[in-house]
Amino acid sequence: METITALFNIVLVVFIVATMLSAGFNTTFEQLTTVFRRWQLVVAVVVVGFVIRPLVGWETAEVFSLATPAFIAMVLLWSCPGAPFGTKLVMTAKANVQTGAVLQVAMAAIGSITFAPTANAIISAADLGDDISLPVGDLVRTVAFLQLVPFAVGLLMRHWAEEQALEWDPIATKVAGLTFNVVLVGAVLGSWETLVDLVGSRVLLAAIVAAVVMVLIGYYVSVGDVRTRRATALIQPCSNSGPAFAAVGIAFGNDPEILGAITAILVLQIVVGLVVASYWAKDAAPSDTAIDTAAAPA
Repeated sequence: METITALFNIVLVVFIVATMLSAGFNTTFEQLTTVFRRWQLVVAVVVVGFVIRPLVGWETAEVFSLATPAFIAMVLLWSCPGAPFGTKLVMTAKANVQTGAVLQVAMAAIGSITFAPTANAIISAADLGDDISLPVGDLVRTVAFLQLVPFAVGLLMRHWAEEQALEWDPIATKVAGLTFNVVLVGAVLGSWETLVDLVGSRVLLAAIVAAVVMVLIGYYVSVGDVRTRRATALIQPCSNSGPAFAAVGIAFGNDPEILGAITAILVLQIVVGLVVASYWAKDAAPSDTAIDTAAAPA
């Protein structure tokens, strides 16, 4: 069992590093500057992602009276904005891809620092038990190192050695995709009994409600045209799973009940996002992404 846990943690590290390295390969300083000049949009997205989003996860867990493992899973995931899958949702919806992609990457990078203190503050305020807390210092150091360093390396390579970065990106992307699948399969195999018990439970309903609420808030709190609002809405419902899985490993010894809840919630976040993105894509003009996709991070 210890060997399997060790392998799971190794694959998790590779997934986080490869994901952020690919994000760096696909981001340019010009794209960052273009988006961040729109300071009102950036402020709106930051407030939604780092203030409102964790509170929605917390309040939803409270409203549905979730058991402690599921409650912790909700708090961890909704404190982790910046899921790479968010960009795929924006592309599916034919929304503003460049804006969505750059903001998603920025949220993932900032979230590596804010995740642990935010989740720990909510867990403490929710009074889940005196012995339940996160080692904030260890998590910040671990997650920030695993996310910020590879992103910075990829970004600088894209700036100084663009040809090499674009050549290596497909490899990093493939590794990120494969290891993400392994992490999900590992989480399922390690907590399949919990997943079965969750069928028809309030946890699944809570996950759906929170995801829908975040899409609506992400859209209506944003600024700009419809395509920009749709982009900012679709980067909000899905969670950057790497930090959450890392927290379960570091703070909770890969507890199967928490892992099971995290896996189920992640899947439903993606389902809600895909449903909304597909619906919006129906009334999008065929040329909506023509300008964005050429320069947007993948």
